[in-house]
Order: sequence, then C-alpha cells, then structure tokens
Amino acid sequence: MLKHAQTIGEQQPYARLLGIELLEADGERAVLKLPYKADLGSDRVNGGAISSLVDIAATCAFWSAAEVEDGARGATVGFSINFLKLAVAADLTATATVRRRGGTICVGDVSVTNPDGEEVAIANVTYKLQK
Repeated sequence: MLKHAQTIGEQQPYARLLGIELLEADGERAVLKLPYKADLGSDRVNGGAISSLVDIAATCAFWSAAEVEDGARGATVGFSINFLKLAVAADLTATATVRRRGGTICVGDVSVTNPDGEEVAIANVTYKLQK
C-alpha cells in the first residue's frame, strides 16, 4: 500500500472515527472496508456513512499515484451517488478506480458492495489534486 493512501484511509481522524480499513491501494485503485457498527444506523447503514466511505475511497485512489509528493494538496470537487440497495447492518466494501488523471483534476468511479457482493451504491467522483 502506498503511504498517502494509508494515511488518508486509516490515520486521519474522520476515517478512524468511522473505523475504515484500507485493504488495498495500487496507484489506480483503492479498496476500503467500512465495518458495521450501530452508530452508523439502526439495523442499516446511513447514506451519509456510505457517502463518507465513497469520498475516502476515491481520495485514497487519487492519492495512491507514485508521482504524488509529500507537499501535495487536494480536495473533493463533487460527487454523484446513487443508492441501489438498502445496506442492512453489514460491513461494506468500496472499490474506487481512477478513470482519468488530468493536470490537477482527477475523475473516478466507486462501487460499494455488501458481503454478498451486491452493489448498494455507485458514485462518480471529481477531485482536485495539486501534486
């Protein structure tokens, strides 16, 4: 796993608060897990928690490029999310894939699945990254 992705996915306070785990990062893709806990929603995972998982997963994918330097800065420009299925009291996995890296603008897709491999949400994320 690459240093920046690991810092974002596991060490930043918000990711730690949610309990997010970085499972994989390879330069164009990042896979993160959001373990279910009752604070995320009573018998279901709140859409805000899923949206947070999407944003963090995409950010990890964008920051996992080898050419991203220590002094880089970035921020999410926006994302569109579609909730496809109720996430019922289960761990969720987000797979973020970089579709395009521009000069400073990156675009990626994120798929969020439940333990049965069913998609519960999909998103398209735009991010500004100054290397």
